[in-house]
Amino acid sequence: MKKYMLPAGLLALLSCISPGLRAQTPADAIMMEPRQFCGALLYDRAAFNEYWEGKTLRENGTIETVSRNAGTAMFAYGLIGQLNLIAGLPWVQTNSSEPNGGKFAGASGLQDISLALKYRFLNKQLGKGKLALLTTLGFSTPVSNYLSDYRPYSIGFGAPELSLRGIVQYELYNGFYARTALAHLWRGQTEAERDYYYNNGSYYTPWMDVPNAWNYHAVLGKWFLDYALRVEASFGGVYSVSGDDIRPYNAPQPTNKTVENLVGAFAQYYFKKPNGLGLLGYFNRVVQGRNVGNTTGFGFGITYVFKI
Repeated sequence: MKKYMLPAGLLALLSCISPGLRAQTPADAIMMEPRQFCGALLYDRAAFNEYWEGKTLRENGTIETVSRNAGTAMFAYGLIGQLNLIAGLPWVQTNSSEPNGGKFAGASGLQDISLALKYRFLNKQLGKGKLALLTTLGFSTPVSNYLSDYRPYSIGFGAPELSLRGIVQYELYNGFYARTALAHLWRGQTEAERDYYYNNGSYYTPWMDVPNAWNYHAVLGKWFLDYALRVEASFGGVYSVSGDDIRPYNAPQPTNKTVENLVGAFAQYYFKKPNGLGLLGYFNRVVQGRNVGNTTGFGFGITYVFKI
């Protein structure tokens, strides 16, 4: 069983910032100034040897550990005023440590391109800190003809997605901050390579409805070393509003109701010379789920910010 790759999946965990030059992800409260550009190259790895079949945690058995490697290119750009553009495109590879005697192989390829517009409509001093309110409108769609129904090795759910997110952050003047974000994900249909499937009833069509979902995210963070080092602890996840459970002795499919809660840690260091360069790393772990892999993941990347 493979965990869904959300546009928010990499993008919500990672950001590129340097002192005086800041970029952002769709789920944080950081904004770039007009004509500022941040580019990033990121690597992400995740693996699991257990998965939730419905609410029951099971071992993978004969396929043992399933892993996913992803490399992502992304950027953030300040458009006008309080409006920013964010984009990302991952290349994903999946495989197994024991692929059933050669009957199953992993998959690889470009996944989904994601675009987001972020608008900050409040950034106000309040008490001993500053309150920020933002919203993000996002869209993603597959850029390659990958097999979305080839689970647990599929590289994505193979459907377009529209998201609307609200973000609230309060940052104290001593560098501590707290942030929360909530988004609704409207997902479309994906085409399978079969003409029949079961989803709480029989369907004689290759088109599968991917369930809509809620995406939530909460962060506690702190700036250190005169705003050169940023450290965060996070909790977040995804909750599908519909869908079916994986049936016993059957493979998962895009119609499944997925629930996953993750805990994570993130750190980024911003170099004074050369100005604009940053390095980041993170770790995350699924602590509770439904129809998802019991996944542990980590990643790292390099970012660079400059003004056009």
